[in-house]
This record gives sequence, C-alpha cells and structure tokens, in this order.
Amino acid sequence: MFTGIITAVGTVRRVEEAAFGLRFHVESPYDPDGIAIGASICHEGACLTVIEKQRTGSGGVHVVDASRETLDLTTLGAWHEGTQVNLERSLTLGDELGGHLVTGHVDGVAQIVERIDDSGASHFWIEPPAEFERYIARKGSVALCGTSLTVNETRPGAFRITLIPHTLEVTTWGARKAGDRLNLEVDMMARYVDRLRAFD
Repeated sequence: MFTGIITAVGTVRRVEEAAFGLRFHVESPYDPDGIAIGASICHEGACLTVIEKQRTGSGGVHVVDASRETLDLTTLGAWHEGTQVNLERSLTLGDELGGHLVTGHVDGVAQIVERIDDSGASHFWIEPPAEFERYIARKGSVALCGTSLTVNETRPGAFRITLIPHTLEVTTWGARKAGDRLNLEVDMMARYVDRLRAFD
C-alpha cells in the first residue's frame, strides 16, 4: 500500500527481455541497505517487487520484473535506458498518510490532452480510458504515474488536475506534455462503491 507521495525519482539503467516480460534495473537515491529483497516499490504507479539490489555511489540500483499483463496495462513497456520514473516505498505502520490510499495496481493508461502553464503551476487536462471515467469526480482523488492528485474539474471525456511548482520539480511531472501516456489508478473507495451498487 502507498500514499501517492513521491519520495524519489529513479532512472532506468538497463532493460532486459525475459520469458515472462521485462526486467528493469533502476538507479535511485534509496539506500539499498534499507531495501529488503521482496520489498514492494511503486514505480510510476505500478507496484513492483525488488528481486536484486546493489550500491552505486550515493544511492543504489534495484532490479524489478514486470509481467506481460503488467506491460499490457501500463506504460512500462515503453521504458528504455534513461527513462525517469516516480518512486515511492511502501507504507509502514505509523507513516503519515499525506496523499490517499494507493494500491499500486494500475487500472489503465490515460493521456494528457493539454498542458497549461500559469505562474509556475501547471494545469493538465487528462483523458482517461472510457470505462474508468465514471470513477473520477470533482474534488476526488486519483493516482497518475504514482502521484496522488486532486481532480479540480471534469468535462465529458476528460478531467483537470493542477500541479504546484514543488511537485513539478520533485517528480517526473515537470517534463510531461500533451500526448504523454500516464498510468492511472482510480480511487479505491469509488471502485468498491460501484461494486456494491451492482448488487442492489
């Protein structure tokens, strides 16, 4: 479980083909001594399991695998050497819940249709997959590329989010532009409400 508060930006250093999918070597500021083999780390919104680690300079490299299903449902299949990725370590008991509860289970891929920069902040209009639009509500929460964000406005087929300068600087969002694809996880509460209504 995660909060959608990004704690580091990592860089993909190597991508390897595997029978099950792809293997990624990700360099980050995280101290490898503090990462257990088998630990979960959220990468651009996708929860992946650490299978190897090693120290490099002031940080380290950890290795994760992505299955074919994960590659089909996310943007991970387009990662290459040099790709920057938002990272978040999993919650531990007593951690501050600064964003909202994020599972790291990506629902689908959304797309930026417009970016508007205004006095340091940036407004993004996002087009979600049609089947998930009903879960997105004004002033509700959504996770995009692992980042917990508030929905500021909705219109048919799209919704708007606003990022402050700090978020743009400490995540991969600063480089985002129209046409970019984003890993989307809708609010867990909305999914459960929808499922319960199906039995009414």
